[in-house]
Amino acid sequence: MGLKWSILIKLFIVQYLSVLCLAREKEDGFDFFYFVQQWPGAYCDTKHSCCYPKTGKPAADFGIHGLWPNYDDGSYPSSCDPDSTFDKSQISDIMTSLQKEWPSLSCPSSNGYRFWSHEWEKHGTCAESQLDQREYFEAALKLKEKVHLLKSLKKAGIEPNDELYSLESIKKAIEDDIGFAPFIECNKDSGGHSQLYQVLVCVDTDGSTLIECPTLPRGRCGSEIQFAKF
Repeated sequence: MGLKWSILIKLFIVQYLSVLCLAREKEDGFDFFYFVQQWPGAYCDTKHSCCYPKTGKPAADFGIHGLWPNYDDGSYPSSCDPDSTFDKSQISDIMTSLQKEWPSLSCPSSNGYRFWSHEWEKHGTCAESQLDQREYFEAALKLKEKVHLLKSLKKAGIEPNDELYSLESIKKAIEDDIGFAPFIECNKDSGGHSQLYQVLVCVDTDGSTLIECPTLPRGRCGSEIQFAKF
């Protein structure tokens, strides 16, 4: 009986140390980013509706939602440094670009600071070993230039006109243009119809190099989805 307990205790210690090592490894870094863009027509065309920014109605284009560090196993770090708070002075010279490319549609209407602060403090602080606050927002803006989703879709004849398009045709249009397969996320309009909401592509830890996604989020769209007007 004593030998069995000794073996069990040793196995428990080994497993415990393995968990600690894994946790420490994850604290020290992450594996890749999701770069997420959202379609404003789908954000606004729900029961919750939306509020335009104080700068006015955004352009009919995909807007940045965030640049999110992730692990290859599908988990992700969050709010990694409570002492690293959002500092708008660090992005003052790119404010106009952020207002255009990364607008907030949540209510009440805002100047964007609340949205950007949330994204930095929840996600950006977990990438601080690679990108400081200024570099984080600048990296997202540069990725928006590289991954121009509306242009990719329009090349394939896919327009935001409330029509239905096959999910596969949307994915193919983007992959043909940027060279990497996207993940499509849908939501439902006020009538309960599935619509194109967000597009995720994967980016290396440098914050600039597109890669194939090591893992994909949960969630499914129907085979036919609506591309809402805005």
